[in-house]
Amino acid sequence: MVEHLVIAIDGPAASGKSSVARALARRLGFVYVNTGAMYRAITWLAVSKGVPTADANRVHQLLHFTDIVCGVAEGQSTILLDGLDPEPHLVSDEVNANVSAIATIPEVRRILVAKQRAYARDHDIVMEGRDIGSAVFPETPYKFYVDASPEVRARRRAAQGLTDSVATRDKVDSTRRTSPLIIAEDAHVIDSSNLTVDGVAGEIVGRLKLKGLKLVEEGKGGGMKYEV
Repeated sequence: MVEHLVIAIDGPAASGKSSVARALARRLGFVYVNTGAMYRAITWLAVSKGVPTADANRVHQLLHFTDIVCGVAEGQSTILLDGLDPEPHLVSDEVNANVSAIATIPEVRRILVAKQRAYARDHDIVMEGRDIGSAVFPETPYKFYVDASPEVRARRRAAQGLTDSVATRDKVDSTRRTSPLIIAEDAHVIDSSNLTVDGVAGEIVGRLKLKGLKLVEEGKGGGMKYEV
């Protein structure tokens, strides 16, 4: 049972969804949950332990003996693996090359989805990923899909210092058997190609109001609160 508000933001690699979700959560005073970081953390764990990321059984066994703790710090989701913070390694070349393989493993998704859903028991959240509106929180009425043209996404990826192909990532994410990247039937699609992060966040706020969420501006700092 979802006890708090959930705003789901999905989209392909380099669509801008992470920056938008982070900005929106800050604006609303919600917790920002980065599910991509969770899959990257598991990828780093497997790589660092020498476990082949294509071997689902060995990855499953690795997770069985790993203490995975998801929490919140400074308004954002965190993850610790056996007490270690994988954050400095999440965009390494090895992680970039293997995260799609990890994300296709059903048992990895089962474990992480349970932890993602747990956030909504204690917090109002803005959660971003690739299957939030379709699989993690299909019941939330607040679903958004942020996209951009392939050219814009490729430039953004390069600007982030990442060399993986967005086309290859799209193909893997969209064709995997477990929770593929799709646009939820009732999601509002936003093309971020020619919009700023604040522009996309502002459009989402407008849609939230249209859906009946009573948002009230708080002072001049741009913060907001919602009224039940």
